Amino acid sequence: MVESEEPTVRTALVRRPSPRLADGLVTHIDRTPVDAGLAARQHEAYVDALESAGWRVRELPAADDLPDAVFVEDTVVVCGGLAVLARPGASERRPEVESMEQAVAGLGLEVARIDGEGTLDGGDVLQVGTTVYVGRSGRTNEDAICQLPRLLGTRGRHVVRVGLAGCLHLKTAMTALPDGTLIGNPDWVDTSVLPGLRVAPEPSGAHVVVLGEKQVLIAASAPRTAEQLRDEGYDVSVVDISEFEKMEGCVTCLSVLIP
Repeated sequence: MVESEEPTVRTALVRRPSPRLADGLVTHIDRTPVDAGLAARQHEAYVDALESAGWRVRELPAADDLPDAVFVEDTVVVCGGLAVLARPGASERRPEVESMEQAVAGLGLEVARIDGEGTLDGGDVLQVGTTVYVGRSGRTNEDAICQLPRLLGTRGRHVVRVGLAGCLHLKTAMTALPDGTLIGNPDWVDTSVLPGLRVAPEPSGAHVVVLGEKQVLIAASAPRTAEQLRDEGYDVSVVDISEFEKMEGCVTCLSVLIP
């Protein structure tokens, strides 16, 4: 359980991987063997990187019977003191939301939820300043997208719907750098609704976690992106998440960051 406390410092919510990680969902890539022991060690290194960057890590209760539960980002969208509980598009993932609700409520956040027939994965939501990009994917439907302006509008946010093709989530296709520049793969995202998109040198270079004004976290599978960002003056932390990438995971979906 996460103890009740005010989020007075930067908090990162994580959950250790299930030993059944290999049984998780795979949609757009071929299934390959997963080493659960290596995944556990990689997750520990990921957590270490967050802590080294000044984030206070809080671990959600273990969910060993839920193979995808390590991908905590998909269960909630946190925006300006409001936590919108998702309704994952894959019904087998919906039990993951209960423990996330307890965690965000314990941090003193206001709680709302996607309801009715709406389905939303948090991996389809990218916040950049006051703009919230929402991917229309196989996991996130129009009903949920239409609920978000009402929920997030109270926090002064503007919602932009983004079409996707050939990828799992919006954050599979693109993320943003600390200055708000979008970076990603233009083949997977409708660029006509975007102010611009910097092309990442490799697919996983599209996955950037903003840890601070000049701090970012990316995967070891994107060495050229890491080199470019270092050349531009960013403090780049690199983590190997190969076992999670085999399950269509990326660095963004392994945590929920609450500034």
